[in-house]
Amino acid sequence: MKERTRRVWEIFSIYLPILLMGLLALGTYWLVRNAPKPAEPPQQRAVSHEPDYFMRDFSIKTFDAKGRLQSELKGDTLKHFMDTETLEVEQARMRSINLESRVTRATANKALSNADGSEVQLFGNAIVTREEFRKAGAKPVPQMQFRGEFLHVWPNEERVKSNQPVTLSRGADKFVGDAMDFDNMTQILNMRGNVKGTLSPSPAAAQRKRG
Repeated sequence: MKERTRRVWEIFSIYLPILLMGLLALGTYWLVRNAPKPAEPPQQRAVSHEPDYFMRDFSIKTFDAKGRLQSELKGDTLKHFMDTETLEVEQARMRSINLESRVTRATANKALSNADGSEVQLFGNAIVTREEFRKAGAKPVPQMQFRGEFLHVWPNEERVKSNQPVTLSRGADKFVGDAMDFDNMTQILNMRGNVKGTLSPSPAAAQRKRG
């Protein structure tokens, strides 16, 4: 009896590691099957072209580090669209002041601006005016004004462009064209289409003519 028990124990001892490995494999399989599945990343909701905030009868001003007024934006309503990072302003009225204290104003029935205001589109009765500027010891720079149903403005680059009819006035001079591209940095004006212009004589020339 003892001999038989010893032989059974020897056989059991030989197969015990195999049984343990089998149990371990079964246990691992069971854990894999029953372990909670990793959470699936939440599906991002499609961003629609809807305003995420708006303002009414507002006024926004920006100042430089010294507290000097740089720009002001007013309007009846302002809407911000997150999908395009744009601002839409109804009855927009804008004013900016450069380092030389020269003032530029703009008005339109509607304005569409990118997030940092470096690109602005003006729709409906759009007017951009650079006011007359007088600098000590220099000749005054006459007022310059652009009028049209659409004006595309890059304030930082001092550019105004339009693919629609525009009227440009500089002092008493006036030009009209079917399209326009003006770069104040390079002082280059390009008017296209049916272009017409009226040039007024300078005050000195007019004085000489009267004399």
